[in-house]
Amino acid sequence: MSDQKPSGGYKGPGAIPEQLQQLPHLARESAEQIWQAGLGAFSKAQKEGGKVFNGLVQDGMALQKQAQALAQEQLQAAGARFEDLTSRMGSRASEPLDKLESLFEQRVAKALERLGIPSAEELQALKAQVESLTEELKQSRARESKGQGPTTHPGDNGGR
Repeated sequence: MSDQKPSGGYKGPGAIPEQLQQLPHLARESAEQIWQAGLGAFSKAQKEGGKVFNGLVQDGMALQKQAQALAQEQLQAAGARFEDLTSRMGSRASEPLDKLESLFEQRVAKALERLGIPSAEELQALKAQVESLTEELKQSRARESKGQGPTTHPGDNGGR
């Protein structure tokens, strides 16, 4: 057997292995590297973050324009379909409504007649009569002012 002690073995109660002695130094170096990597990432994010943000804004605006154009197309198509449907339904529904309106007008006219209220035709005839009488009165006054004197009718008492 040999008298030599294996190297790297136990060196005594106060001896600290070399690797353990370097551990605080290695931990400090590792922490510094992590800190520097974080600072580098922060710096890069500041520099390129604005570019990325602006790129995202541009992409968002483009997507919004596309969505608005698509929505506008869909709205126009729906409007055209609605207009077509209402025109078809309107022509079908207008006939019964016209009949109902006519029936309503007839019943209102009968009710007004029963109450003694004159119809539009009767009021128009009365208006024409008043206009005719007004014209005759104007002509009569014009003759009086020219000195022709009033025209008297029997039982008129001199036109007054």
